[in-house]
Amino acid sequence: MAKLKPSKGAPYARILGVGGYRPTRVVPNEVILETIDSSDEWIRSRSGIETRHWASDEETVAQMSIEASGKAIADAGISVEQIGGVIVSTVSHFKQTPAVATEIADKLGTNKAAAFDISAGCAGFGYGLTLAKGMIVEGSAQYVLVIGVERLSDLTDLEDRATAFLFGDGAGAVVVGPSQEPAIGPTVWGSEGDKSETIKQTVPWTDYRDGTVAKFPAITQEGQAVFRWAVFEMAKVAQQALDAAGITVDDLDVFIPHQANVRIIDSMVKTLKLPEHVTVARDIRTTGNTSAASIPLAMERLLATGEAKSGDTALVIGFGAGLVYAATVVTLP
Repeated sequence: MAKLKPSKGAPYARILGVGGYRPTRVVPNEVILETIDSSDEWIRSRSGIETRHWASDEETVAQMSIEASGKAIADAGISVEQIGGVIVSTVSHFKQTPAVATEIADKLGTNKAAAFDISAGCAGFGYGLTLAKGMIVEGSAQYVLVIGVERLSDLTDLEDRATAFLFGDGAGAVVVGPSQEPAIGPTVWGSEGDKSETIKQTVPWTDYRDGTVAKFPAITQEGQAVFRWAVFEMAKVAQQALDAAGITVDDLDVFIPHQANVRIIDSMVKTLKLPEHVTVARDIRTTGNTSAASIPLAMERLLATGEAKSGDTALVIGFGAGLVYAATVVTLP
């Protein structure tokens, strides 16, 4: 029996750089109220959202990703030719094939980097980060670009009072590379497919194609069911990620949850009993829910504003359609 050569990867992996892109158009709640019976006060009290960004025709999934990635690569201090993998998490790239990651890898100028898309909803960034870590440690790439990007305005039913105000567009990216010490903890992830009906696309694309329905598919959700699941179950997952990393809430500097809803974020903070010194990301107020892009966008803003700093210990957790989730502890770049 032949023996395979051992892999020659790095002992550990870390996030080396982060970048974000928010579309130029800022959409206040007043615009949303043109199509639903609600109020600015109701939207703010229920979600915390004041404004969100919506992409123009030119701000495609690929273009937003390229902008965010360029910033992340510059922040990491490496050349684009050193990127050996491009992982894109998105649910709003409307070409079934090829993967948008291949277009991004090419236009960035990588040297034929491995490139693929994943679909893990609002937990997609955590899934991508875990895959990138494995690639670095296994040795199949020295540096991997992980991108979360969405144009959820394309999948928003502006007449759906439960979701019309929620979603925004944008892209966030990180560069993951080698480390001599642990800087991305074990991932606690999973799925609960028995709850898949709580967040879903309204109808399959084929129903729209065949004329079974006249309305373009959109994302819908059962708000109360999602809220209960996120508040009670995801706090447990977050705690498991802390335990897996061998730290406590007192060791944390930053908490970056998926930007789904300010009430969910605040409830998780309370359930986890986070100390007052922990900085909590609440980027949703001006960015909305950007699904896979929300965690890297929130991370980028915290670092840019100085609310978080390089070397801080951060707990990140994403959760959403599937229902899927992923949580880990990272050292900020």
